[in-house]
Amino acid sequence: MKEKLFGKTLPELTLITRELGLPLYAAKQLAEWLYHQRISSLDEMTNISKKSRALLGESYEVGIHPPVSVQESSDGTRKYLFEPRPGKYIETAYIPDGNRSTVCVSSQVGCKMGCLFCMTGKQGFQGNLTAGEILNQFRSLPEWEHLTNIVYMGMGEPLDNLEAVLNSIEILTSPWGYGLSPRRITVSTIGLTPAIREFLDHSEAHLAVSLHTPFDEEREQLMPVQKVYPLKEVLEQIRSWDFGRQRRVSFEYIVFKGFNDSPEHVRELARILNGIRCRINLIRFHPIPDTPLESPDESTLQSFRENLVKKGIRTTIRASRGEDIYAACGLLSTRQLVKKRN
Repeated sequence: MKEKLFGKTLPELTLITRELGLPLYAAKQLAEWLYHQRISSLDEMTNISKKSRALLGESYEVGIHPPVSVQESSDGTRKYLFEPRPGKYIETAYIPDGNRSTVCVSSQVGCKMGCLFCMTGKQGFQGNLTAGEILNQFRSLPEWEHLTNIVYMGMGEPLDNLEAVLNSIEILTSPWGYGLSPRRITVSTIGLTPAIREFLDHSEAHLAVSLHTPFDEEREQLMPVQKVYPLKEVLEQIRSWDFGRQRRVSFEYIVFKGFNDSPEHVRELARILNGIRCRINLIRFHPIPDTPLESPDESTLQSFRENLVKKGIRTTIRASRGEDIYAACGLLSTRQLVKKRN
């Protein structure tokens, strides 16, 4: 099987061209074709000699692949299904919202974290995506040239696949890549403390931390990672970092009916987040099979937000999108896996 060039950083492309004995400038030519032009084959790289293309073609291919299916919601959200490897499926969501168009990309096939509220975790871990497989979700969408924001909040835990995630961000933000502002990119994590530091050191993208409850016991019920990386350590790591005025840290908070939406939760959130310049994104739970968790009603969600705002915490409610097309992450790919096995 040939190795894919798409998803290689400029240093990696430079190493390849050196190993093949190509001119020094060939790496930048490759980057130009891969990330600035809409090509799908080496033959389209017309300013690279036929001899060099043939040499590259012996071991490499471009490596861009379209989605295998798409579902479109009545609200304009589209959920794309990709098959990066035979029998392995990932989901990518395209979310239009006025002048803003966001793509939500996956970083792993399945997930090993086992969060109670996540369908992806029920699939188990099936592998890390390469930087190219992550970027392919962005580049292969019909809407890709109109995208304004990228969030790493799809299937998998991005910081459990840190090298590939950082390489993909380097390609997205470098002048030789797509030249996007890192302020257009947000990476989500459930709180892998050592990886958070490395991510902050080597990227300028925004950070979003899955919080979901301020109480340790409850968080452990929801997220087994709490046993290894307690919330207290995660918050200490964040407090130790100077985010400046441009970079943002946010906390994702899925609201579950009768579980994490009480006045006590508001008070504790205000206490533990005191001194951290941040915002909380409240997310209505999208029910998944075989979980005791339920979705809250609208009045509870609004009241919870208002009480947090009164405590001085900037709080928003993320609009529910794509509820008619398997909105919860992992539902579409799980359905495809089951269909394939049967």
